[in-house]
Amino acid sequence: MNKVFPQGENGYTPAESKAHPGGEGAQACITLTNRTGFLCHDQRSCIPASGVCDGIRTCTHGEDEDESLCRDVPQSLPHFLVAHCGDPASWIYSDQKCDGTNNCGDCSDELSPVTVCPPCGPGWWRCPSTFFKYCDCIPRHLCRDHVQHCSDWSDEYACPGP
Repeated sequence: MNKVFPQGENGYTPAESKAHPGGEGAQACITLTNRTGFLCHDQRSCIPASGVCDGIRTCTHGEDEDESLCRDVPQSLPHFLVAHCGDPASWIYSDQKCDGTNNCGDCSDELSPVTVCPPCGPGWWRCPSTFFKYCDCIPRHLCRDHVQHCSDWSDEYACPGP
């Protein structure tokens, strides 16, 4: 079940909201994968942040693609949907932060000092990656595959594998 932030008249209140024309405010929620999401007007559907203004109407009434929300992305998006990269001109959707992938292009969405992410999860191996797609962790399925993925070769010699 998706988590929303309780309080308020109808049992839900946003973690942070930004009023849009028409008096409707966007609400934050937590998706089933424990990521920041956008709460649809039905107060039950929580879509990933990166599903907002992607050209696909995911909410029943299409509010995730509303013109007032998507007019001037990222400025028109509620703050909880946006994460900034090390380069101030770059941004990503907040659910892309700490996902193991270098979405910002400079690893600032995965590494300090811009972002503080938890250590590599059980399906990952910590190492200085040679692939710009990853930063400090690579998927364990890349371990012991006879291809160097870590600059120190630990993926081939120290990683226990998948």
